[in-house]
Amino acid sequence: MKTKSPLDRQIQSLFPLALASVLILGTARLVLDNLRSCKSNAFRLHGEPTGREHRVPMLVLPQDRIKDECDVFEGRWVWDNVSYPLYREDQCPYLVKQVTCLKNGRPDSMYQNWRWQPNGCNLPRFDPLMMLEMIRNKRLMFVGDSLQRAQFDSMVCMVQSVIPEGKRSLRRVPPRKIFTIKDYNASIEYYWAPFIVESISDHATNHTVHKRLVKLDSVANHSRHWQGVDVLVFESYVWWMYKPLINATYGSRDNVREYNVTDAYRLALETWANWLESSIDPQKQKVFFMSMSPTHLWSWEWRPGSDGNCFGESYPIQGPYWGSGSNLEIMKIVRHALRQLKINVTLLNITQMSEFRKDAHTSVFTERKGKLLTKAQRSDPKTFGDCIHWCLPGVPDAWNEILYAYLLKDHRTIL
Repeated sequence: MKTKSPLDRQIQSLFPLALASVLILGTARLVLDNLRSCKSNAFRLHGEPTGREHRVPMLVLPQDRIKDECDVFEGRWVWDNVSYPLYREDQCPYLVKQVTCLKNGRPDSMYQNWRWQPNGCNLPRFDPLMMLEMIRNKRLMFVGDSLQRAQFDSMVCMVQSVIPEGKRSLRRVPPRKIFTIKDYNASIEYYWAPFIVESISDHATNHTVHKRLVKLDSVANHSRHWQGVDVLVFESYVWWMYKPLINATYGSRDNVREYNVTDAYRLALETWANWLESSIDPQKQKVFFMSMSPTHLWSWEWRPGSDGNCFGESYPIQGPYWGSGSNLEIMKIVRHALRQLKINVTLLNITQMSEFRKDAHTSVFTERKGKLLTKAQRSDPKTFGDCIHWCLPGVPDAWNEILYAYLLKDHRTIL
């Protein structure tokens, strides 16, 4: 019998290893093909079109839930140009000209690179796929004025990049804007209601009037659009602060008289609260109220001796600060109204954290009455600088990170 050479024996010993490698590669190929056909759970987790009854939901880890003892509204702004901004202005096609500061000529972009860091705890990193999972088969609606519209725009930009083209759409149905995510059977919406209650400024585009009139006892025209919405996020402040007095009706529509703004605001919140208690199912719906978004109209408040506004500011305010653009009496009214409610409404107290951000307003890099500011107007920031609205990406993204944290805290996985 012929004796096998050392080379033959070596080849024979390698044969089982080669066969195992082929089997492994074949198995891997089958797995990858299965993934590509969207039949695996990995794709189901992230919203691919599958039957709802077979969907495996994304799990929320304990460290991703904010603790009850964590006050996410107390903290500081930390420079972070690695993970922020969460999206790029030029990569979100849904932003309106009012907030696209870079496109409108702002020379610096530092306002995009600040991260809100609560004291003693961390906010969970915003995950757009998890956000979409939490609103699957639901409606999320932001209700308020143009500041609330910016929060809507921010949320849309924060999730849109993970949604395939053709699976997302934005349509305007005044007074609403509706962003639809097809594969999740979900929508993110905005509803124009600057006073929450009804007013003569409720037209979605033609709402600038010299003599404002508010119907303090009625939300009926608005609330039919809010009925049955799964997550409602309300906001109302800056439109109330135009003058110390406001024309309003209460009871009879023909009895118009002047109210002190704080008295009118209190009555409006009572009307809103009555609707909530009679219409909201706390087992199925969540309600949030955003505290006031601050203004930075006078630079002498944070830099004594100066005579400007937010124009040209590049850094947040460091240390304690509370400007005259935030009304403490209004804050007390909001807190009192929410404490009296028989259902739970979560106050998102973003005022103090936003007070620090004198650098993040649109200033002269925005539009007025639908048109970008002219060169002459930009050269007069004291007159034309907008120190009310915010650039995007920017501060409203942090508001949405906090909203996301609260939704994540209460999210329950359903198998």
